[in-house]
Amino acid sequence: MLDSQYKAQCSTEYSRLKTVVLCEPNYMNIENQINETQRRYSDKGFNVEQAIIQHQQFVAKLKDLGIEVVLLPPGKNYPEQVFTRDIGFTLGDTVFIAAMATKIRHGEEDILQEWLKSHNVSYNNIKHGHVEGGDVIIDQDTVYIGQSDRSDTIGIQYLQSKLPHMKVLPVPFTKSFLHLDCIFNVLSPTEALLYPGQMDKKVEEYLYSRYDIIEVSKEEQFTLGTNVLSVGNRQVFSQPINSQVNRALSQRGFEVIEVDISEIIKSGGAFRCCTMPLLRLTDPSYFD
Repeated sequence: MLDSQYKAQCSTEYSRLKTVVLCEPNYMNIENQINETQRRYSDKGFNVEQAIIQHQQFVAKLKDLGIEVVLLPPGKNYPEQVFTRDIGFTLGDTVFIAAMATKIRHGEEDILQEWLKSHNVSYNNIKHGHVEGGDVIIDQDTVYIGQSDRSDTIGIQYLQSKLPHMKVLPVPFTKSFLHLDCIFNVLSPTEALLYPGQMDKKVEEYLYSRYDIIEVSKEEQFTLGTNVLSVGNRQVFSQPINSQVNRALSQRGFEVIEVDISEIIKSGGAFRCCTMPLLRLTDPSYFD
């Protein structure tokens, strides 16, 4: 078996990011609306050339921070392929390949699997039900999984069977939102972003007890204020338009890295959706 330069390891959403998987939005469009965001932007037009430029600027900034970027080959039949978070997610030292619930996204996961296989990276296919990576949020020994139109009970139970050492917490939420990371995201062991009032009340109460919650407004939820990307060292990618979120992050000592991906969000995802972390290095200082 061939050795690989790539390793898979991820135990949080905020540890130092070393290797991440992306895909350029070369064939992105919002003609066949499959989520509420696309429907709301459908009459405003979409510029794929601008989306590509914005994505390249995002990739360049990741590389400037010393993060290794893997770019999957874009396929002309996959208009949503820019959102690599959904097709896979790294838990521990295994990449789980998602079972996509929407037909238009079937086949994207095969491209990821081929890349993982060719580089000898351990992976596990979701073989029962559906789980998409946008619904999966990991924080040490806890994995939150949004229970939605995209991730179902059967899929969540299958994932739990593969993670006996971890607490898998299903999070039912309002179906008008695409994935859990559109309303919730973990920033550190003690801090999280949340658009309140949209998930199971008992789970929400638990989140408020576990984290110092930064509440996101309705306006900034729509521009995906929760869908930031933490890259470690309290550095967070966020969109310039989400000024309230960015101010709250800065006040708590985060370095906010503002990159405009306003064209990409028209399809329903932002920084977290566009990135599938493969390797994060755990910073012991987080857990002192």
